[in-house]
Amino acid sequence: MGAAERRQRLLEVLCFRRQDTYYNLACEFGVSRETIRHDIVVLMCSYPIETVRGRFGGGVRVLDGYYCYQKTSGRKSLTPKQTSLLRRLRKQLQGDDLDTINSILVQFAP
Repeated sequence: MGAAERRQRLLEVLCFRRQDTYYNLACEFGVSRETIRHDIVVLMCSYPIETVRGRFGGGVRVLDGYYCYQKTSGRKSLTPKQTSLLRRLRKQLQGDDLDTINSILVQFAP
């Protein structure tokens, strides 16, 4: 995945979750926290994203009111219980299986 595609998917993930940590995003995308930090700086130039200081390296969030999709589109999403299970299961996966479960989470996790 190239930088442009990763940034687009990162924006989509943030729009769904509303906020996340650099560490979690780095693990999910298979890159370093510094790469995620750089991607966020680039995205902040065009989108309403802000960084949040935190005890464990901080994170990033999308400002209230901004969505890169229609909330009322009728799109189905995973329940918190389903999301939690998939996140636990992905720790046991590698390669294409890991990519597949990550894409499911990106597409359907709240």
